[in-house]
Amino acid sequence: MSKHLSLLTWNMYLGADTSPLFTAPPVLIPERVTEVFRQFLATNILTRVKSIARQIASKKPDFISLQEAERIQLVIPSFRTVTYDFISLLLKELRELGLRYKVAAVNHNFSAELPDSHGNTVRFLDRDAILIRTSSKLKIVQKTEANFNTNLVIQIGGQPFVVVRGWSSIDVCWHGRTFRIINTHLEPLAPAIQVAQAQEIIDGPGNSQLPLIVTGDLNSNADGSGTPTYGLFIADGFHDTWVEVGKGNGFTCCQDADLLNNQSSLLSRIDYILFKNGWIPLKADNVGEKQQDRTETGLWPSDHAGVSAALKLNKNCY
Repeated sequence: MSKHLSLLTWNMYLGADTSPLFTAPPVLIPERVTEVFRQFLATNILTRVKSIARQIASKKPDFISLQEAERIQLVIPSFRTVTYDFISLLLKELRELGLRYKVAAVNHNFSAELPDSHGNTVRFLDRDAILIRTSSKLKIVQKTEANFNTNLVIQIGGQPFVVVRGWSSIDVCWHGRTFRIINTHLEPLAPAIQVAQAQEIIDGPGNSQLPLIVTGDLNSNADGSGTPTYGLFIADGFHDTWVEVGKGNGFTCCQDADLLNNQSSLLSRIDYILFKNGWIPLKADNVGEKQQDRTETGLWPSDHAGVSAALKLNKNCY
């Protein structure tokens, strides 16, 4: 009997443009932190996560790969710490829709703790995660969570700041077969570093005879413009699910930073479900890209659209 697995990958969007922090002199850092945090509040993850959950529920994937699944905290002295945990929020919304997922793997990437202009502190942790549907008859036999050896270094307040990124993978047994899913979010601002990070995946968890799936935001255009990263994966034998079975342009990036642009501004395809070593793709779709997917307050659910796919495993695993 033919069996298939379903996956969905989505960059949840941290909720603000952080670039003002990179150019501000030390004396202006608190003011810029306040500006960035205000935009984060305005893009309202508490509302957006409901729309993200509804889109996921429409597909009911076996696996969800998340990028920018952040934990952001506002530390108010002598009062409390307000925490926005994107993963916990999403799991809660999915439960309310009758779907139960658990965290299969999560990689902790760059983190920062900066003062705002009101005497508070804002803490930020970047994460990517793989979730697995608990009702699926899938057994995780191994997981790996790692950071890249090569990362971008920028300046914040005149001090060097390492933008640590990473990847996670899970080996899954299903009906006597084992396969591997890898999730990542590659560096967008430095092409050479992005290429080095991609090569780490190809030479590391991607160097296997297991049936492989790579999901995530590669920040590399599928049309060959920009960085060569997408081409590296294809040259290594990976196939693009969207090219095989997707319909339309499949654009996934990017809406405006405030998520309020009237018409969709998705003009490039940089989010992928790639595969090799025995998978047969059955279908691929976008989620979160239509006007009706917006929140009740008019926000796009993320600055990225998500990608969902169904694949069939065509041969015995190694």
